[in-house]
Amino acid sequence: MVSSVDVAVVGGGIIGAACARAAALRGLRVAVFEPGPDPGAASPASAGMLAAQIEPMDDALLALSVRARDLHADLAATLQDTTGIAVGFWREGIASVALDDDGADRLRAHAGHQRQAGLRVDWLEPDEVLERWPGVNAGCRGALFAPEDGAVDPGALTRALLADARRLGASVLPQRVERVEMADRRILGVTAAGTLVPCGQVILAAGAWTPLLPGLRRRLPVEPVRGQMAATPWPDGTPPVILYHDHCYLLARGGEAMLGSTMERVGFEVRVTNEGLAQIFRSAIDLLPAIAQRPVQRTWAGLRPVTPDGAPIVGPDPAVAGLWYATGHGRNGVLLAALTGEIVGDLLMTGTTAVDIASWRVDRFVDS
Repeated sequence: MVSSVDVAVVGGGIIGAACARAAALRGLRVAVFEPGPDPGAASPASAGMLAAQIEPMDDALLALSVRARDLHADLAATLQDTTGIAVGFWREGIASVALDDDGADRLRAHAGHQRQAGLRVDWLEPDEVLERWPGVNAGCRGALFAPEDGAVDPGALTRALLADARRLGASVLPQRVERVEMADRRILGVTAAGTLVPCGQVILAAGAWTPLLPGLRRRLPVEPVRGQMAATPWPDGTPPVILYHDHCYLLARGGEAMLGSTMERVGFEVRVTNEGLAQIFRSAIDLLPAIAQRPVQRTWAGLRPVTPDGAPIVGPDPAVAGLWYATGHGRNGVLLAALTGEIVGDLLMTGTTAVDIASWRVDRFVDS
């Protein structure tokens, strides 16, 4: 156990790892408390999509999502150099497929809105979709194609971020934080393994488990939302691609088709269900009918930390000096990880950030 540090990071998933590395890059003494991922932790369960332009969102979140996505190319190259870990960065686009006329109208409007915002986006007619990706449902009505979207391997990226944080002097400890210690509206440290670790700054990055941390004086409106997933062999004859439709997707990685995902409010229940898998496979087969002939290789589930408005909670606690939030990223934890790290790193050093995070403040929730 370390005797004292500048910053304690509670949680070593992809968000905590990004924050720890950013703090260590700025010369701070950092300890990451990561006892091992809880069953259902979001980072290892994620598909790792960098889908900034695929799901409709307000203009502020769209701009932040694109900014976050664009950090990943340099981050992947840097981590490869400093740690030797390849994070599986892939940037060949994501196609959001319309399977009926109403869906096509919505996606065309979505593409038009993005063009007005100055983003690269294409509308593909049905014959263009089938020419690029043989095997896609022959009844498709076209697709929105975001050529700069992509994916990473979230497990590899988390390992690389933690490895780089260690290289920079951070400690990664296998202890669970038992309590966040504060007095007189100021952080004193954290208690882990029955020992107080003094520090002036604490970053809460424990995903869906963040609200359960003892010692917090604010109710955090973050709840676990289960996402079930499955993997099959990738269909022969179909080039690697990420296909998306109505919150479900297929992602090619390492010869597998990763299929996801459900959105279920079932508390901390992590088990995979027949109903959830049936939903996933129906959606996958609608996109790529050959999936029906592929054997299931594995199934799993994760718990996303979701807020009432779908945006993360990032930034300071206005009532407790030295307490910082980096949680509630929902479906976008991998996408927003690098940007969250940079924001938190700047806040730790200067108390300010050049990124407008007003919509991510913890006190935006009236009943917090």
